[in-house]
Amino acid sequence: MTSSSGLVPVKELKNVMYACCSRAPPDTLFSQEDLLALKVVPNDDVALLSQCVQALLDEGLLKVLTLPTGTVWKILRREEAERYKSMTPDEAMIYSYIDAAGREGIWSRTIKLRTNIHQSIMTRSIKNLESRGLIKSIKSVRWPARIFYMLASLTPSEDVTGGPWFTDGELDTDFVEVLCAQIELYITSKSFRRINAPSSALKKSSKSKATRAQVEALRDKELATPPRPPKPRERDRLLHFPPGYTGYPTLADIMAWLNDSRISEVPLAEEHVRQLMDILCYDRRVERVLDGQAYKAARRPDPPSSGGDSGGAEEQKRAGNGLTEAPCGRCPVFNLCEEGGPVSASNCEYFKDWLDL
Repeated sequence: MTSSSGLVPVKELKNVMYACCSRAPPDTLFSQEDLLALKVVPNDDVALLSQCVQALLDEGLLKVLTLPTGTVWKILRREEAERYKSMTPDEAMIYSYIDAAGREGIWSRTIKLRTNIHQSIMTRSIKNLESRGLIKSIKSVRWPARIFYMLASLTPSEDVTGGPWFTDGELDTDFVEVLCAQIELYITSKSFRRINAPSSALKKSSKSKATRAQVEALRDKELATPPRPPKPRERDRLLHFPPGYTGYPTLADIMAWLNDSRISEVPLAEEHVRQLMDILCYDRRVERVLDGQAYKAARRPDPPSSGGDSGGAEEQKRAGNGLTEAPCGRCPVFNLCEEGGPVSASNCEYFKDWLDL
């Protein structure tokens, strides 16, 4: 077959067109204007282009699709074209709809409605395609009672499987809670600083008083002490960081810690970690700080109770409140504060920072 101009055979043109289309990214859709823009057809001859497209369709190397914007074509690999040739017309039709569904899959009833094939023929065709390893059945967490089909070479999307939080189509609540609890412990370890008892050399004494330089050195040492995971019995010695502190863990820090700790055998993406943080925030176990860019624990860990109502009352009594946000409630040199001493309320640097003076 030759072109209408009698110069270039259609077979040669369609091979060149197929080679040019094959260089495009997978699943690229070509309109008539796109095919003409390849500059394969001389003089943008639409009739000659139609002959080339029809030749590729006859060989199964092109697939025609109808969109609201018009007719487009999709290139098929040669091995995929051979696969279509080995199918019956019914199998090819069913396979094309399953292929178009991608990673979302397609419901068996939807296949029946779109193909209008008799149920027995459709069932036989699907079984043949499954036995040849071309398609597979999957279950969706949204519609557990429905059977979906997708290409055997594809992996179902998270909308179908539910992501790492679902196992065999069931929500794994234990896995989610374990991760939330471990993340909460990590954030708590970064939300408070541990305060040791003042050195005996700096304790109040009727004979000698600590100098201002000693007090400042003690304060700087306490503030420079890196936080570590607190133990419940050490709650009394856990104080809030001063206002303006920016060392709280961010989403990237939490994600890096999860990957390094290998708590989860399932790879977690940033979106998955954000979902866990949303749960912790909704449960008021952590709170967002620094304009929502970081997180801190909503409360200090409670000390273990000795049992009985008295223990619970004691924990409630010792729980934090608004007063603990004032500088005096978390001052590392509180016992050394007095008028005329090395530190006092009149020259307290913590008040200046707190009030942003």
